Amino acid sequence: MPIPLPVNSALRNLPTYQPGRPIEEVARELDLPAADIIKLASNENPLGPSPAALAAMQRALANIHLYPDGNAFHLKQRLAEKLALPVAHLILGNGSNEIIEFVGHAYMAPGVEVVVSQYCFAVYPLVTQLFGANLVTVPAKDYGHDLPAMLKAITPTTRVVFVANPNNPTGTVVANPELEEFVRQIPPEVLLVLDEAYIEFLESPADFRTAIRDGAQPNLLLMRTFSKIYGLAGLRLGYGIGHPDLIAALEKIRQPFNLNSLAQAAALAALDDTEHMRRTRENNAQGLEFFVAAFQQLRLSFIPSAGNFILVRVGDGQRVFESLQRQGVIVRPMGGYQLPEWIRITIGTPAENLRCVGALKQVAKQG
Repeated sequence: MPIPLPVNSALRNLPTYQPGRPIEEVARELDLPAADIIKLASNENPLGPSPAALAAMQRALANIHLYPDGNAFHLKQRLAEKLALPVAHLILGNGSNEIIEFVGHAYMAPGVEVVVSQYCFAVYPLVTQLFGANLVTVPAKDYGHDLPAMLKAITPTTRVVFVANPNNPTGTVVANPELEEFVRQIPPEVLLVLDEAYIEFLESPADFRTAIRDGAQPNLLLMRTFSKIYGLAGLRLGYGIGHPDLIAALEKIRQPFNLNSLAQAAALAALDDTEHMRRTRENNAQGLEFFVAAFQQLRLSFIPSAGNFILVRVGDGQRVFESLQRQGVIVRPMGGYQLPEWIRITIGTPAENLRCVGALKQVAKQG
């Protein structure tokens, strides 16, 4: 029986975001030892968190009875130094997902249009629908962003455009000159949100910090995260980079204690752990090469990836996902992204990658 209290109309047909399945849940469901399961589903860092971050959290535990610094002063100062930007250009979020929600509060409403690419990160459409705005989905080009078509899709009612580069879930990347031209052509009254969650895995990414610092692109918001290369996904910490006026507007929405003390301490330490980042990049590059060679041997189509994951076509993606799960390997089926024949595999350690390919071969033998 439905409850008599009516909910916001925007929630009636809003789907629930389905994350990658946690190890503990799969272990319970399939009666498998949790220690025997590997998770390659959520683009997490297989090397774990920075050792410096772990030590910093241990030290921060002594003051966990106190509220965290609501403005994250020390983290913001160090992040600003690393980015060569004034602090006024930065906003911190409980994961970059919260930054997306800030954008929803500030710029989305009924009658407003939000432009995305066909295979975009699932949270963009969810937040758009949550705030009652109209989603405009532009067909992908070779599984990636068709930027000229996205420009043409902008109308006088468009207020936000989302572009993830590299893109999740496809791993595609836009060439720097094309992306730079796209940024310049976005109308000044439209906010371009450039999601750079995987930017640290690129060799020479386009750099828009100078344009933001100099005020040349006041309608550009960059989003980054500590969840991927820094290995702090469980702490939920992301940040936005934008014009001070844009940041000031988003700060009015941010909850005062949205970042806990442990997250702030860990992120501050992780920023300076360059060795951990180097090892992560190296492991990722080797893992991508391994999977490409394996897929070529298995004659499986795949999309070349610039992130820490790779998309591979396996036929019935849901069936293969379930078969791999029974072998203790968790990947991500892509049916929810309109790619039912594909699965997404996070790059793991060499041993995890080898086990994943072995499990795929077993599935292939089973037909």
